[in-house]
Amino acid sequence: MNGGSDMTLAFELEALKEFASPESVFEDARGWTEYIGVVSEKPTYVVTNFTRKNRIRQDFFSGPRGKEESLAGVKDQFDTERYVYVGIDDADEQLAEDVEWEYLSVDDAAEAADWVLATSVEEETGDSEPVRDDWP
Repeated sequence: MNGGSDMTLAFELEALKEFASPESVFEDARGWTEYIGVVSEKPTYVVTNFTRKNRIRQDFFSGPRGKEESLAGVKDQFDTERYVYVGIDDADEQLAEDVEWEYLSVDDAAEAADWVLATSVEEETGDSEPVRDDWP
């Protein structure tokens, strides 16, 4: 993902959970974004617990508001040239369009930024250990 650092990047919580190392994703993205955070419909404590567990320092989060209100608020609060929202489904894509953010699916974001998805890691490690089905 190129385009300079004048960007605000928001991850839907479920999209962030798709990465093998959410902490590494945030560290990498900090090198080319101005502001970065997480939005979710889930209660604040769910987002806070996830970000603490993964040592993620975010510039903004949805708090008690929904995703649409959060993204609109972020756009009002942080003045950057681009606003990019990483989500997981058609509803996230529609949301991005509604609030005039650029949308990237988690797969496209991973490919563009060379981030590893958790499913890729599971597939690689899954083949390396033989499965024994003769054990009781």
